[in-house]
Amino acid sequence: MERTFIYLKPNAVRRGLVGEIIKRFEQRGIKIVALKLFWMTREQAEQLYEIHKGKDFYEELIEFVTGGPVVAMIVEAPRVIDMVRHIIGKTDPLKAGTGTIRGEFALTITKNLIHASDSLESYEREYKIFFNEEEIVNYFLDVQDDI
Repeated sequence: MERTFIYLKPNAVRRGLVGEIIKRFEQRGIKIVALKLFWMTREQAEQLYEIHKGKDFYEELIEFVTGGPVVAMIVEAPRVIDMVRHIIGKTDPLKAGTGTIRGEFALTITKNLIHASDSLESYEREYKIFFNEEEIVNYFLDVQDDI
């Protein structure tokens, strides 16, 4: 089993897409092991996006992700990092495939509704910004027999 970090950006929450987005992961047999709704702090946003510091879009991105509530989660499944990246689609909604979250719902590159870790190393760094180990719940998902 593999885990990854995902968070739904403020525009996903404001547009009422949280349930629809989570549904897409659950329908694929992806298990949610941690989930919370909160307002991201500037410090958390800066830690998450430290690799973009100094780029033209950095400040706008930080202001955007701290401008409303977000939903963060840790999910688990075999090959979940690649699977989640496939489900959400490319960063540019015009290049994201039909049927992907970004292809269906995102409007711009910077306000693309969702973030997901792109590697195991990213996951290990990112989830610790928002979750502690006690918030991760281990349980058996009935569909796990099918995977």
